[in-house]
Parts: sequence; C-alpha cells; structure tokens
Amino acid sequence: MKDVQLYLEISALPDSLKQEVKDFVDFLKSKKKSGEKLKERGFGCAKGFFKMHDDFDEPLDDFKDYM
Repeated sequence: MKDVQLYLEISALPDSLKQEVKDFVDFLKSKKKSGEKLKERGFGCAKGFFKMHDDFDEPLDDFKDYM
C-alpha cells in the first residue's frame, strides 16, 4: 500500500478511530525503539572511572566507639 492510499484510508475514518490509529502508530514506534540492540560493553570499558584510595581497608573513624 502506498503512502497516499494509506493517508486516504485514514482520513476517511471518524475522529475516534483516527485516535486509535495514532495510538497504534505510537505503539509501533516504541516497540521499534525497545527492540534496538544495545551496544555490548567490552572488558575494561570503565577503566579509570573509579578511584580506590590507599586507605580503603582501614577502619572508619565513625565506628571507633564500636570497636
């Protein structure tokens, strides 16, 4: 079906059915977006993103009362 034929079919519908067609088109668009494949993350892609301090394993001052 060509675009012009589809347009003529839709334009002949009552307003309530035009709204249903619009809702269905929105559904199809969202379905297409959700079906897109995410880019696969490679090993080490977050290298340098996190910083580990040298005193990471040292006890925290907040817990001195409990030790």
